[in-house]
Amino acid sequence: MTVGEKLRYLRTVEGTLRGSAREMTQQAVVEAIRRELKVRISQSYLSQIERGLRPHLTQTTRSTLARFFKVHPGYLVDDPEGFHTELTSEVRTLEDNLDLFLIGGAERFRNDPEVREGLLKLAMHADTRRCMALIAAILDTPGLVDRLGEVLINDAQPRATKGRAKS
Repeated sequence: MTVGEKLRYLRTVEGTLRGSAREMTQQAVVEAIRRELKVRISQSYLSQIERGLRPHLTQTTRSTLARFFKVHPGYLVDDPEGFHTELTSEVRTLEDNLDLFLIGGAERFRNDPEVREGLLKLAMHADTRRCMALIAAILDTPGLVDRLGEVLINDAQPRATKGRAKS
């Protein structure tokens, strides 16, 4: 997130905190800073910062904006490319939550080995979400579940039987 994006976000939050149904305008921020902190910042300067035309703030400006918005001055810098405040990406977190959900379900069905094994295999697959989408597509296709069941389950049984006969 750039410092400009952070300032726009802070103006929105500050508007809400001050009881407004909308964000504070740049002009309202400038006037409030002048009134409350006795410091002058121009609206055009604030606009340039938000539009990225002034990517680096002076120490005085950074300190003033940090005091006004009640944030740490270190917040008012551009984040490095690819930076996330979360430990993992949102997609990875959703995938992990889905995997945990499926593992919990497998535990609930520990007395039904086929269901338990199916849920665990889903959870352990590298792309659980894609597997779930595939299952949904199979279920949406009339007759496909029955046909796949015939082909996959019936084909698997003779192989297992043949394998046991040789032992």
